[in-house]
Amino acid sequence: MVTTTSTNHRQGRLFLDDLAGERHYSPMAFYNQSKFANAVLGRELHRRLSGAGSPVRSLLAHPGYTATDLQTSAPTGMVKMLFGRLLIPLAQPPDRGALPQLYAATDPSARGGEFIGPDGPAELRGGPARVALSPAAADAETGRRLWELSERLTDVRFPLRPVPD
Repeated sequence: MVTTTSTNHRQGRLFLDDLAGERHYSPMAFYNQSKFANAVLGRELHRRLSGAGSPVRSLLAHPGYTATDLQTSAPTGMVKMLFGRLLIPLAQPPDRGALPQLYAATDPSARGGEFIGPDGPAELRGGPARVALSPAAADAETGRRLWELSERLTDVRFPLRPVPD
């Protein structure tokens, strides 16, 4: 199982008291929060699967800076101009951006809990390689708290219990 995130997870944090941004909202802060939450939950799934002795692997992956419609459809103003026009030559094509996810899903040497991304400068582009997950995203207590909150909010229980690191 592969959870897709981005390097933005490294700038993210959880706003557990305002998860949906009803009191305070910043598009970039909540984008970063969503990527951080993806990383936390993917790592927590790895911890739970491993603790249960499951052969299923949970890995994380990110595409780097990939030329998709995201740069031009979501942002506005200067952000749209910066990422949709000025920096687009730095982006890799979508087929290259898909490689880290494909590697994580299919390469037998990929191990559960690993984070796969491009091997180029700043992980913007390049071939798939193991990259660093932020220590905050790998924190077992953060994973447990977000997992339990997700179960409460969705009213869906996953039978695997956490195992101490």
